[in-house]
Amino acid sequence: MKRTLTVLSYVFIIGMSIITLFPFIYMILASLMTFQEATSIPPTLIPSNWEFQNYSTALQKAPFARYFFNTVLVATVSTIGTLFTTILASFAFVKLNFKGKKALLTALVALLMVPYEVVVFSNYQTIAQLGLMNTYTSLIVPSMASVFYIFYLNSFLEAMPISYYNVAKVTGASDLEFIFKVMVPLSKPALFTMSILSFIGGWNSFIWPVLVTNVPEMRLLGNGLSAFATESGTDVHLQMAASTITIVPILILYFIFRKQIIRGVVKSGIKG
Repeated sequence: MKRTLTVLSYVFIIGMSIITLFPFIYMILASLMTFQEATSIPPTLIPSNWEFQNYSTALQKAPFARYFFNTVLVATVSTIGTLFTTILASFAFVKLNFKGKKALLTALVALLMVPYEVVVFSNYQTIAQLGLMNTYTSLIVPSMASVFYIFYLNSFLEAMPISYYNVAKVTGASDLEFIFKVMVPLSKPALFTMSILSFIGGWNSFIWPVLVTNVPEMRLLGNGLSAFATESGTDVHLQMAASTITIVPILILYFIFRKQIIRGVVKSGIKG
């Protein structure tokens, strides 16, 4: 009986893996097909000739190099900003005692319950009133703080003995010296995981860039891909090539650092 359950478990896992991975694998294969193969019914699974020129054609029809630059810049700067604000906020919540701390934590928890779509339009109105439409500032600043990452880092820092902070204060270290010389080095796994997840979130950002940018020069990859799908019409093979260009870099980044991400998630759940 136990052996049967084990076999069924493996079959289920393999089946679900195939279902999950198939769209991505087919996307890559379709990006190397001709138009006729990509639109054939029943669908062609393996291209007869590997049409690598589809990628160059897609790059010529839309400024994906510009989209790529915008995406990397916005994701990188917003990730750095998120790390900075999260580190300072988590330090204050975990290591300091101040009036109204519990009330503020309660308010932040309440913010986690509010759907993103509810506040996005108020943020848009603020950006529009400040005259920041179609700027990198409008793309970056609203994503430079995250309540979720604050609580994520809090769970990691709570396992760090308060004696570290007390010893640092006795030796004359300032709070900033403790943060960047003690807390940050000890929190590297969690911070690394935050960095990767925040960068991926910035890379995949779609709704906000659509609202605050309306010129092609300021598009991110997700918005550029959407516009390209509309402009390219029925060129399904080129759309698949453009999709591959957009997705593959972030998948490579994840597979390179997957062990560090898993390690950070595991350690953040360990309570001291």
